[in-house]
Amino acid sequence: MHPELIEIGGITLYTYGFFIMIGALSSYAYGIKVFKKELNIDPEKVQTLTILIIFASVIGGKIFFYFEDPTYYFSSPSNLLKNFRQGFVFYGSLIFAVPTVIWYFRKEKWPIFPMLDILSIIATIIHSFGRLGCFFAGCCYGLPTDSFLGTTFTDAKSQAKPLETPLHPTQLYEVFFIGSLMLFLIQLKRKQEFHGQLVFLYVMIYAVGRAVIEVFRGDLRRGFIIEGLISHSQFISIILVLIAGTCYWAISKNSKFKIKRP
Repeated sequence: MHPELIEIGGITLYTYGFFIMIGALSSYAYGIKVFKKELNIDPEKVQTLTILIIFASVIGGKIFFYFEDPTYYFSSPSNLLKNFRQGFVFYGSLIFAVPTVIWYFRKEKWPIFPMLDILSIIATIIHSFGRLGCFFAGCCYGLPTDSFLGTTFTDAKSQAKPLETPLHPTQLYEVFFIGSLMLFLIQLKRKQEFHGQLVFLYVMIYAVGRAVIEVFRGDLRRGFIIEGLISHSQFISIILVLIAGTCYWAISKNSKFKIKRP
């Protein structure tokens, strides 16, 4: 594909970063509108929230990326800086961002679950753009395939391996999956039964879908709990399904979280 979108005056704009930027701006615009409309939250507060999410996501995503191959990255300080702009793990970003935003919600005395429900939709927006960026960068690539869906990467700067060989476009599989999840959550929000319903469904559904897509991934360096059988992301997915499923069941039984509709 095209890892580098354009170069002007010796400055390179990477396609991955471009899509992340578009996703962040789209998410921010949606958040400004919805938070104001539904919870009457000041746009300046949303801006602060956005900065906190970006900060936590970058740190968490990068730390989890380093721990995919700790021997390599921690053997030399210089290795920590390699591919800094491209190597991130979504689950790391999620796991760091959630406690960060909950802390901020408590600080501002905002309702936690209604906020998280909105953020679950926002997460699908930026995540889908991020996976498009992955596709153009060639990272998170799939296994070789003879399927008509196979995509061949030819750019020498692409992270996909091997080049000139049809691979499962796992990045696009996830774009389609996350986009479908986003539409589902938006539709469900109109008839939501209790606060927290969206965010816990988001976590459960994404975790299951991610575990399935992992089967077609070809970037073996992402790390495995059981070599060639259960990847780090699949293991995290299992844990998240159990936690989110338990929380979903418990909250659905608690009347104080019920949404009263006219």
